[in-house]
Amino acid sequence: MKFFVKNFINGVITIVPIILAVYVCYKVFAFLDGLLGRYVRPYFKEDYIPGIGILCTVILITVLGWLSTQYVSGRVIRLIDRLLESIPLIKTVYSVIKDTIASFAGEKRSFSKVVLVELPNTGMKCLGFITSEEVENWLNPLAGHVAVYIPQTFQVAGITFLVPKQQVQIIDMKPEEAMKFVLSGGMASAKKKGLPE
Repeated sequence: MKFFVKNFINGVITIVPIILAVYVCYKVFAFLDGLLGRYVRPYFKEDYIPGIGILCTVILITVLGWLSTQYVSGRVIRLIDRLLESIPLIKTVYSVIKDTIASFAGEKRSFSKVVLVELPNTGMKCLGFITSEEVENWLNPLAGHVAVYIPQTFQVAGITFLVPKQQVQIIDMKPEEAMKFVLSGGMASAKKKGLPE
């Protein structure tokens, strides 16, 4: 019985993460391939190769990105942008999606600065990410504050705090390592340059 339990636990620790990772990658691949794949597939009939849908999506996004930099098409895209930002309800959804994508892929990326935030009167610290250093631009009483996103362990959710700059300590740590450390509850060890002692 001991032999069975020991090897079962060993299998859970080593094999289950591999299976889950492959499954998630497969589902993401199938979803992305299906975005344009369903429209392209009839032209290929039985010669369709999985991944062509992703390739078409990448090419389409690249072409649209190039068009957004051109004079005439750029003006049309900016007109659509202004239109979406003026329609009630839609403007809220659109601006959240736009800002979220820009925070991960834009020139002014958020989540690029990993910080430690000290909790008042406790001596404890939280690991987080600066998402905005321009809080006072839209909330005047909060001059000298920054927006810090604190992710929660074992889930994607988190809390955004407006913290005085002097209580924020930027640390030399890759955002991916910091996120892995927090989401795993500290079980995924940080690299050498991580948390200060």
